[in-house]
Amino acid sequence: MRFLVVGTGSIGTRHARNLLAMGHEVSGWDARAEQFDLARRAAPGLLASAGLGPGLAAGPDAALVCTPPASHVAVARQAVEAGCHVFVEKPVAHLSDEVPGLLDAAKRAGRFVTVGFNLRFLPSLRRVKALLDAGRIGRVHAARAFFGYYLPAWRAERDYKENYAVSAAQGGGALLDLIHDFDYPGWLFGEAVELCCMAGHVSALAGDTEDLAEVTVRFASGVVVQIHVDYLRRAYRRDLEIIGSDGVITWDYASRAVHVLGPEPGQVELHDGASDAPNEDMYVEEMRHFIRCLEGREEPLVDGWEALRSLRMVEAAKTAAAERRWVNL
Repeated sequence: MRFLVVGTGSIGTRHARNLLAMGHEVSGWDARAEQFDLARRAAPGLLASAGLGPGLAAGPDAALVCTPPASHVAVARQAVEAGCHVFVEKPVAHLSDEVPGLLDAAKRAGRFVTVGFNLRFLPSLRRVKALLDAGRIGRVHAARAFFGYYLPAWRAERDYKENYAVSAAQGGGALLDLIHDFDYPGWLFGEAVELCCMAGHVSALAGDTEDLAEVTVRFASGVVVQIHVDYLRRAYRRDLEIIGSDGVITWDYASRAVHVLGPEPGQVELHDGASDAPNEDMYVEEMRHFIRCLEGREEPLVDGWEALRSLRMVEAAKTAAAERRWVNL
């Protein structure tokens, strides 16, 4: 197949490299010429497009939108109108009211929009979902999802102040940038109904976005989930604890380990993820799934409407923090 990658930063380059390794033809374009030069060195075989318009005019099977979030909808809309199926890197947009028009246009054109929430392809997190679906810890009462890492350390080769993450106008901020940690609780626990949030820019980091947020979400099932995200923690951490009537499930991203505790005192069941494929392989499986969708063999795991649910949670969290109140979803 033939793909056009629009935006060749870190994630765009990763997707291009994976698609090339699968034997597909990949062209790329980035408004920053120097960024595209870096991508070509990191992804040998990546072809250059003269621009977004010429790249779409060449008739790729699909476009991957990997630009800063504020431009996602405009680029995706242009790709749909050019006849492409579209993969949009998370979040689907930086404003939810832009999304329905894009999805309606895609439906009229007979194209689909899928969104890049790669954690759904991580074997260890899929193991957590399987355990929940099997009722391993009974009725779920509460959970806590945690992500923290120091933003300047994310990509040491680049000045973090050049990252869209510190710019509200480009769709940055810990809440929106770390939307994975709103998506996967929705995947595990269902529909959220209300939330409250405290968030702000509390550090000396550059930028005009929140760098710390604490969110409490109540789901229709009755599950209460606390979500912590920050750009501050000097040591990387992403994990989850789920409390059920018959035990506890814990998940750790870094070690890929899943523990089930209880129901008997001292009872521990370990699902050791050390033998799983490296976490990087979730991106490969994500692209394989996208290709199967293009071939008509599968439906998108996260379509535009599903992605919109997480975006609305983030927007509600921002409103809750600004107005110091609970917000209904």
